[in-house]
Amino acid sequence: MAGRPRGLDDAVILRRAAEVIGRVGPAGLTLTAVADEVGLVPGTLVQRFGSKHGLLVALARQSAQDADAMYERLRQGHASPLTALAALAADAMAPMSTPETFANHLAFLCMDLTDPRLHEHALAIHRAQGRAVRTLLTEAVAAGELRAGTDTAALAASVQASIAGTGLVWALDRQGALPQRLRREIRSLLSPHATHRGTTALEES
Repeated sequence: MAGRPRGLDDAVILRRAAEVIGRVGPAGLTLTAVADEVGLVPGTLVQRFGSKHGLLVALARQSAQDADAMYERLRQGHASPLTALAALAADAMAPMSTPETFANHLAFLCMDLTDPRLHEHALAIHRAQGRAVRTLLTEAVAAGELRAGTDTAALAASVQASIAGTGLVWALDRQGALPQRLRREIRSLLSPHATHRGTTALEES
């Protein structure tokens, strides 16, 4: 097998490593599997990341670095803050298209909770999501989509809990597709706080 193609950067390797995790979980991930995925020899990955754990830490770090930029791209693609929020919820679980991939990514999260180096980056991603949710809710109040006086901090915490919890319930009952399920749950959570304009935006989300 040929060595690493020139110009193949770490971001490409890490993106493909995430896809491998979705298929086999972190326990099944090997440097050989990732190397085969991107057309490298395993030794090249050892040189660049040191070990399987080093690769996982690099993936977690890259995900944390990308989080704020990803949420900003989502905001720019939607005129309505509430529509953007529904899209954010769906995008948060985009890699988990089947209960099996959800289980595999959940296994990675379980590693995040016990490994200090992984936890640092998982917490950064969580906080970035929280900032994005709070910003969108605040913008929704300013835009007249949510009622004046809405407690956006408390509502943001509920939105994040709903995103995480909906994924788990969906993986158990397997009803419908996860993106649509997330959008429906976000609409249900926000509807009591929405104005007429906000209700229209949620119905279009």
